[in-house]
Amino acid sequence: MDNIDLTVTKLGKATIPSPLDDVNYENEFSTVIYEKDAQKIIEEYQKNGKILAFEKAGPRGMIYHDPAWSKAAIITAGGLCPGLNDVVKGLTRTLMVRYKVPIVYGIKYGYQGLIPSYGHEPILLTPDIVDDIHESGGTILGSSRGRQDEKTMVDTLERMNINLLFCVGGDGTLRCAHDVVKEIARRRLNISVIGIPKTIDNDINFIDKTFGFETAVYATNPVIMAAHNEAKGAPNGVGLIHVMGRDSGFIAAYATLANTHINYCLVPEVEFQLNDGPQALFPSLARRLKQRKHAVIIVAEGAGQYLFEDDSAKRDKSGNKLHNNIGVFLRDEIGKWAVENNLDINVKYFDPSYMIRSLPAIGTDAVFCQLLAQCAVHAAMHGCTDMVVGHWNDCFTHVPIAMATSQRKKICPKSQLWTSVKSVTWLY
Repeated sequence: MDNIDLTVTKLGKATIPSPLDDVNYENEFSTVIYEKDAQKIIEEYQKNGKILAFEKAGPRGMIYHDPAWSKAAIITAGGLCPGLNDVVKGLTRTLMVRYKVPIVYGIKYGYQGLIPSYGHEPILLTPDIVDDIHESGGTILGSSRGRQDEKTMVDTLERMNINLLFCVGGDGTLRCAHDVVKEIARRRLNISVIGIPKTIDNDINFIDKTFGFETAVYATNPVIMAAHNEAKGAPNGVGLIHVMGRDSGFIAAYATLANTHINYCLVPEVEFQLNDGPQALFPSLARRLKQRKHAVIIVAEGAGQYLFEDDSAKRDKSGNKLHNNIGVFLRDEIGKWAVENNLDINVKYFDPSYMIRSLPAIGTDAVFCQLLAQCAVHAAMHGCTDMVVGHWNDCFTHVPIAMATSQRKKICPKSQLWTSVKSVTWLY
């Protein structure tokens, strides 16, 4: 608690009246309390004389940037995620229709688009161009992974006279945005850099929900039903589903609660063993098959990495550790275990990862994308920078990038979420 600093950086005093009408402006000092437990809030105040809180997102009556003289740029980086096009559309329309910003560029292929040597020409975005992009998955701008030189990127921003930069991405994207901010500050430029947190894994710190996650959970349902039907269609049938979740198992956990045909949920946060120990999978699976003749297992990609003899040292272009494939490993190990124990087991393996992340956002997720985009524009116009738009206690918030990227959000094994997962599965 002592190391948390939720102060949001401002470029300067906001002195220009907002052009928005018929809106309820947020007070300059509106906040959202960080702690959710009333007793802990009381204890915190008694100890420190203050309560830790986020700056509340929303339109302000006074803004820093003059819309008529502004130019904006939008970047989508990292892996694909449902809702990227919704965010691009929401940013473009809020900037141009609501604030009357005359020019909005779409930067092609992530941060590569700010490096001239790649040769990616920007797209001039308009409300007409983005009109129907929300109907498609992926991103109209393209995406890429990997660090780029922040000095060269800021050179490009200066050359294009960009004063509003929106970076849509996960942990790696936000870290790069933070480096861009530091170079901007070194040059004493007035450029707002605002992040919109994108991760299908829902693992960004100080943010209770990220866009795309709800669509991902929803999209697992037909896969789970197929795995369940395949498992029931054969004696000792096992349906094994591999989903995304590099460091956090939120997709697997929520999918388990959304469709309780799942009997085993394996996530990175909770260790399990194969043959021996209190969390041994195979003895429990043997009991399940003896009683019910079928089983369905869901496993997050980062689960069980300690079961591999070789620890993968490879990393992707964003610096994320590349895990061994736990889904294929479990499929093969279940087969070996069955042979060793003279069991006739039928394993059907499903990996819907890329199918799920490339889908368009479902209704409520699409709404969330639009609200995030609108809050991001309000923050930028007010002169905020080096921050992401978050969501906490049912409110949209401003979160410093340094705090959002300080560590990954994970499932707490003692939480009500994991207790609920255990209550509907066999392995506990």
